[in-house]
Amino acid sequence: MARPRTRDYGELRRELVDAGGRLLAAAGPSALTTRRVAEQAGVSTTAVYNLFGDKGGLVREMFLAGFERLAAAFAAVPRTDDAVADLLALGHAYRANALANPHLFQLMFGRPVPEFQPDAETGALIRPTFDTLVAAAARCVQEGAFAPAEPYDLAVRLNALAHGLASLELRGALGDAEEARRHWDGAFDSMVRGLAGS
Repeated sequence: MARPRTRDYGELRRELVDAGGRLLAAAGPSALTTRRVAEQAGVSTTAVYNLFGDKGGLVREMFLAGFERLAAAFAAVPRTDDAVADLLALGHAYRANALANPHLFQLMFGRPVPEFQPDAETGALIRPTFDTLVAAAARCVQEGAFAPAEPYDLAVRLNALAHGLASLELRGALGDAEEARRHWDGAFDSMVRGLAGS
């Protein structure tokens, strides 16, 4: 008789996070129960409680996991001699992460679980993803690629643009993948030309 498969903490955490995200995206917050998440992952509810404490802890981990994956996508973007290309590469990494994790995207940037509100500690944990955009925008200004501006403000605008495009693409409002990429490229091109003052 085959022995049951064992999973380490990281693997089980990811499976439960993804199971919770899929339930939330498919059926809304009422479907997000510890029992259903455990069933989806093929474990007992005890595993959920041991890892996350309760449903609130699970939602927090789902939220943090989304940003951990975004941070990893940003970290994978190589630094080149072209500051603007590097900034735009972060925008495309944002898109790739949204497409790879659509079940976590709404929780990261919306309020699909009304009772979940990130606290200050949670906010501090996700801050580095935005700081990456600020640093990339600052480099564009410092190297003269963009007209003088506050890097934080530029990062807010880039983040808003990427978020809007990703939200539309995940809803199927930008057409197929090729058409969606054309919209992303066109929007980024317009933004860059505007920031360069041309």
